[in-house]
Amino acid sequence: MVPVDRRRFILLAAAAAAPFSVASATLAKPRPAAAPLRVVSPDGRVRLELDARAGALAWSVLRDGRAVLGPSRLGLVLADGRPLGAGATVVSVSRRRLTGTWTPTFGIRDAYDQACEEITVDLRDPATGIAFAVVARAYDAGCAVRYRLRQGVTLGGEATGFNLPPGVEVYSSRDEGEYQRSTPAALAPVAHPDLTGSSDVGPLADLPVTVVLANGSALLIAESDRLHYPRAMLRPAVDPAEGLAVHLMHYPGRATGWSGPGDTPPAPTFALDAGQATPWRVLILADNVAGLIERADLIPTLATPNLLGDVSWVKPGRAVRIRKPYSTEAALKVVAFAAARKLDYVEFDAHWYGDGTDPGDATVPIAGLDLQRIIDTARAQGIGMILYVDRVPAMRQRDAILETYRRWGVAGIKFGFVWEGRQADNDFIFDLVKACGEHRLLVNLHDNLRPAGLERTLPNYVALEGVRGNEQFPTARHNVTLPFTRAAAGPIDYTICYANPKNQTTNAHQLAMAAVYYNPLTFLYWYDTPDKYAGRAWPDLRWFDECPTTWDETRALSGAIGEHVVVARRHGQRWFLGAMTNESPRVLKAPLAFLGRGRWMATVFADGPAAARAFETPVVIRKVPVTAATVLSLALAPGGGQAILFEPL
Repeated sequence: MVPVDRRRFILLAAAAAAPFSVASATLAKPRPAAAPLRVVSPDGRVRLELDARAGALAWSVLRDGRAVLGPSRLGLVLADGRPLGAGATVVSVSRRRLTGTWTPTFGIRDAYDQACEEITVDLRDPATGIAFAVVARAYDAGCAVRYRLRQGVTLGGEATGFNLPPGVEVYSSRDEGEYQRSTPAALAPVAHPDLTGSSDVGPLADLPVTVVLANGSALLIAESDRLHYPRAMLRPAVDPAEGLAVHLMHYPGRATGWSGPGDTPPAPTFALDAGQATPWRVLILADNVAGLIERADLIPTLATPNLLGDVSWVKPGRAVRIRKPYSTEAALKVVAFAAARKLDYVEFDAHWYGDGTDPGDATVPIAGLDLQRIIDTARAQGIGMILYVDRVPAMRQRDAILETYRRWGVAGIKFGFVWEGRQADNDFIFDLVKACGEHRLLVNLHDNLRPAGLERTLPNYVALEGVRGNEQFPTARHNVTLPFTRAAAGPIDYTICYANPKNQTTNAHQLAMAAVYYNPLTFLYWYDTPDKYAGRAWPDLRWFDECPTTWDETRALSGAIGEHVVVARRHGQRWFLGAMTNESPRVLKAPLAFLGRGRWMATVFADGPAAARAFETPVVIRKVPVTAATVLSLALAPGGGQAILFEPL
């Protein structure tokens, strides 16, 4: 791995953030805190308070005057275990307001709101003399808090807490395990795959964690701008009355794959330089769980702005993989299939290189594979090539890989068995993605990863996994849990399948995923070959042919965790609606007010009569003229769904 120059990195990030920071900045005169220090969202609904009066730092959050976070601990932990922040003295306070919007390279809408009020409280720790600051922001979509070091320190942890109101339900998971519904004190999701000897132990949950309050409102606990810092998990606080607390990972999220299990050293401490900021601890707040889907843009909004410069070459799109056994002829058939189905990328998955093993030479195709011919044929039809690379070659021969792939005309790389967790793991990811961006290569990372807004900082980072996807043929209930949990935090590479006997859902359910789940690089037909679709018209595949992967507008119409979801997204003048249910059939109402003026033709891809096995339920296609005043009735079969394309007349 190429080491990261921390000081240069911090300066780069600060320089990129400067134009964003200047907007509407107003600084108050430094003063000690005689009362809780407060920031309020532009719409006045969200209020975050910082309190340094009682000898220990705390934060609390209200929305519409109701507590969504009671007084909760703030602070850091030094490498020797001493707390940093207890009894801290307030040195100065500054405030500013940020206004306007910013334009993402790709996203859930064409402009992201960055308006907020920010407060920076500079503090000095009395026991150590260490100077640091707490920074807090309040947005209409939620709020966030982080720490900024005024001098270099070595840390052993973080003391940030989340004291949730009574009566909440928490939805959590670990790695690709099933989601657990629990109280904060009972949080203990079961990991899948099984943990190795190189794993953080204890009742730990990956971020994001979704919380439903007693009144039905919802919040998503997440992180953003995780740069040169360990990844966070959540655990029950030592005192059950204090809810949940941050745990910083000592190991990678999943220390498996080549050079894996059992021999990965922990990193219980890590160093930060002066000026370094910790990641934002983020609360996305909504009136209900469906509202979380519309507010996922808060996470990239909090991240460091683009460090790559010109990213006009970054092109989101749909992809299909080339499956083993590999041959030039078979690959060219997949390229032809991709062209016929209007796909943007083809991808060679694992074992296409070297001796056919994961740690082989990733610059040499296996014998008999004319890779250059395949790449050139694809490019001639406007289709980019993505190549799989295991983490080990990426560590051993990164520069040779990037230079070779750029010379070949490769569009992107899918890295597998990537480790994310320790500071060094996350530095490796940042350095790898940035180097790929400098070679104009897209990046898709796989295995146990979690989004934290890096797609804003390095916009070539178009996709990541970190989910039990369709590779494992999960239940319909799982699929309608994801929109409100893992998928609400950032891109989600679900690897959609179609008409597969192992699917536990209907084909219309699979179609709907392309609109419900947001992923700028959407993989389709995961276990398929072109021969499967030969000899039939397959009119239902028109939905996949047309459905984009990046959006100008997103509306979450309804939903309940583990029950159902309805999402509508606009690209250009067309709207795409996806509806999905769990194992229970149901009829959902879809008001079409989002369409606005005019008349529209709705092409509906719906469940037909329910079959004994869900995947055998046919897709029935019909056209229906509608307006914004129309309320559609969506009949969903068990494990079913519906996909609707709206085009203006």
